[in-house]
Amino acid sequence: MSPARRAHLQIHFCVLLWGFTAILGKLIALPALPLVWWRMLLVSGTLLCVPRVWRGLRAMSPRLALSYAGIGVIVALHWLTFYGAIKLANASVAATCIALCPVFLAIVEPWVAGRRFDPRELMIGAAVVPGVALVAGGLPGDMRLGLAIGVLSAIFVAFFSALNKRLIDRADSLTVTCVELGTGTLFLTALAPFFAVPAFPLPDAHDGALLILLAYGCTLLPFALALSALRHLSAFATQMVTNLEPVYAIVLAIPLLGEQRELGWTFYVGVAIILIAVFAHPWLHRGERAAPSDIVAP
Repeated sequence: MSPARRAHLQIHFCVLLWGFTAILGKLIALPALPLVWWRMLLVSGTLLCVPRVWRGLRAMSPRLALSYAGIGVIVALHWLTFYGAIKLANASVAATCIALCPVFLAIVEPWVAGRRFDPRELMIGAAVVPGVALVAGGLPGDMRLGLAIGVLSAIFVAFFSALNKRLIDRADSLTVTCVELGTGTLFLTALAPFFAVPAFPLPDAHDGALLILLAYGCTLLPFALALSALRHLSAFATQMVTNLEPVYAIVLAIPLLGEQRELGWTFYVGVAIILIAVFAHPWLHRGERAAPSDIVAP
């Protein structure tokens, strides 16, 4: 098998695993805050056992470490709102909101990177609006708060993706992920007193097993595989595959969670419109090389 073919299979497998994160978020009984806290703690704690990470930490300047720490706060807010959307609505709604990320990125990245806005990207953003309206119309009224929280989560994704892309070449990717997720863990610890629920309850055996699967099977494993695959893939090929994540999540949610019974047909029409726009986005960037920032802290 050629390296390029193997890389395509690897990235598809990674995206499938990322699609399971929404399913696991629904199956884990813990509220969003302790769920995210345990996930970040497990991943960052494991990375601290890797000698390469310690070498990267020693080589990193305090100013750069502070920059990555700030991004880590945004990552924590993204995961908190993403799992909050799952708890308030369902996995399909949260995954649909994350599909909006390329649209927000088209607006955020020029501002962060200091480049000009691309009118074609803004056109794609406009094309998504009717899809979002149909998605909202296909939801029960009690799920619309979850939709709003999910859209906020996609905005956080756009910000940390743009910032990571600007800074990723300045440090080792594993070290960056450790700093960001470690800072996110500390941030959520400080945030916990402002929540009315018990901050960090010890998960039972069921939730503990699912948290381990989430942290290692759906975070660390795909991260390592994606880093390897990106050496052989263009940015166009990478984004075309990673855009399948909400598709996988929605398809998995039907047999595993039965969520199709909760959603109207206009929801799926809206999802189709959003995905058409999202899949058009990589065509604007054909020929670009993939960067590790495409998969840091997914």
